Amino acid sequence: MRPRPHPRRRILPSVWQRHPAVRSGDQLTLGERAADRLRNGMGSWTFVFGSLLFLTGWMLGNRSSGFDPYPFILLNLVLSCLAAMQGAILLIAAKRADSISSELAAHDYAADVESAATVREVRALVRALHRHAGAPPPSDGDYDDAVVVTGPR
Repeated sequence: MRPRPHPRRRILPSVWQRHPAVRSGDQLTLGERAADRLRNGMGSWTFVFGSLLFLTGWMLGNRSSGFDPYPFILLNLVLSCLAAMQGAILLIAAKRADSISSELAAHDYAADVESAATVREVRALVRALHRHAGAPPPSDGDYDDAVVVTGPR
């Protein structure tokens, strides 16, 4: 029987894609989708092992005779170009990750401000109920354990 993947490993990479504050799917530009795909591809063990297999095959195929014999100058050129492109692609992917973080932070802040307003409304209703019932109003100390986000009022 095949072991099931750990649920966190299967879910976490795609959780932000389903978040309501993050653009995904058709909302992304072609460049953003390509950056996400390339980042996921280059940051995988499949890419690492595939690269090692390619390098081994190149070196074995050009060992004594071939189009690129031993100091493998053409291979060095190809790897230098690949490294240059990977750097640019990874910077694009990092920029995309920053925009995702910014979108999530803005959504979280808006939700916190909305929650703080709701808490203030509930406090006002509780005070009004205390006044209506003739009970002494609760002091602000009764709410010390409540988490309140300070934001625009």
